[in-house]
Amino acid sequence: MSSSTNTTTHHTSTIGAIGTPSRRNTELALLVFAVVIPVFAYANVGLAINNKVPPGLLSYGVGLGLLAGVGHLVVRKFAPYADPLLLPLATLLNGLGLVVIWRLDQSKLLQSIKQAGTAAPRQLMYTAMGIALFVVVLIFLKDHRVLQRYTYISMVGALVLLLLPLIPGLGANIYGAKIWIHVGSFSIQPGEFAKIVLAVFFAGYLMVKRDALALASRRFMGLYLPRGRDLGPILVVWFISILILVFETDLGTSLLFFGMFVIMLYVATERTSWIVFGLLMSAVGAVGVASFEPHVQQRVQAWLDPMKEYTLSRQGVAGHSEQAMQALWAYGSGGTLGTGLGQGHSDLIRFAANSDFILATFGEELGLAGIMAILLIYGLIVERGVRTALAARDPFGKLLAVGLSGAFALQVFVVAGGVMGLIPLTGMTMPFLAYGGSSVIANWALIGILLRISDTARRPAPSPAPNPDAEMTQVVRP
Repeated sequence: MSSSTNTTTHHTSTIGAIGTPSRRNTELALLVFAVVIPVFAYANVGLAINNKVPPGLLSYGVGLGLLAGVGHLVVRKFAPYADPLLLPLATLLNGLGLVVIWRLDQSKLLQSIKQAGTAAPRQLMYTAMGIALFVVVLIFLKDHRVLQRYTYISMVGALVLLLLPLIPGLGANIYGAKIWIHVGSFSIQPGEFAKIVLAVFFAGYLMVKRDALALASRRFMGLYLPRGRDLGPILVVWFISILILVFETDLGTSLLFFGMFVIMLYVATERTSWIVFGLLMSAVGAVGVASFEPHVQQRVQAWLDPMKEYTLSRQGVAGHSEQAMQALWAYGSGGTLGTGLGQGHSDLIRFAANSDFILATFGEELGLAGIMAILLIYGLIVERGVRTALAARDPFGKLLAVGLSGAFALQVFVVAGGVMGLIPLTGMTMPFLAYGGSSVIANWALIGILLRISDTARRPAPSPAPNPDAEMTQVVRP
């Protein structure tokens, strides 16, 4: 009897201790590939440009490997049950972005107009800062549900971040958009951090108000229409998005924030009508602002007829799409398999070639196959984020994970769509790939929060303490 009881207790304890596998070794193996692939790409670029292996290959490989190793060790220690794919995927994108930024640094044309030359070392420094923030998030954010306490503080913080570029002497107008602030010799884009803070606010607010927002007063054409008094939240966010578009002339950030809120609202209420209202209101707002805002009008005209605008710009008239046309030509010359790393001419894009238009370099030198592979990596990050939302055991975690994943997906869409000519240019940057400290640092923090949520969701529940009386009764029962 004693032997049977001990065996049963040991078996139950083992299952509770093992639970879900941590998959940290899988993450480590994937990280090796995520570092090796950019190192080979770096060597390829050097051979293509200078016919020799670049002298900085070893330092680049060691640097990227150390950063990835630090991230892995922190995840293994502080989030052992987190998703095993998010860190390798982000590392791979970040590493490839560093390679192409260094490749553009070698361009004599970009060096002559001071658009390249030292961008790659700076980006590596920004990557180190991003990994540092990633580590801070995982170490100090023990439980993502703590963020729920700061719902309304997050709202105030997000508004402050969005208003900073409008402060005279602090904000800067770059390429027609007032989305930057200057701190010493550094430029910061507060909107990149505001998207994370806003996701925290939306998740906390919708978790409390979702039942009221899900109520429908009437049905029209198969859609459940929300009550009039429940339209307040979406109207407020819509109005704030319009203000951002008007005063900062930033179409991308407006679409990102409003789209993220509508996605989270739909997930919270399961009402398709909110999606319809969101699309209608975004269309009305965009058309309304484009009717009187010159910067937005210029981008729309450059999107509708880029060749006409390009011809005007080459004749000295106020054209605004030379970069867009050069990007489209880069995609065309890349074809299916590309010209090869280091063998393209995307530096003809000139301004913002290594930031807003960096995807065009990938399109020319890696071709359609390379672009599809990169978009697939982005899709996998979004899929793992949505999977994390599905696995989360609390409604706040579900909404926060889907909000961060939705914001990430929307940013990829508006940037890729703008550079490929599907939608007007927005001025945002591709996460992890493009040059820019604010973007890479903020997105590493986003990955850290998703890993914290997935660790909480996948962590096995502690096994219940054995009950000797119950076991004795079960054994004695005939």
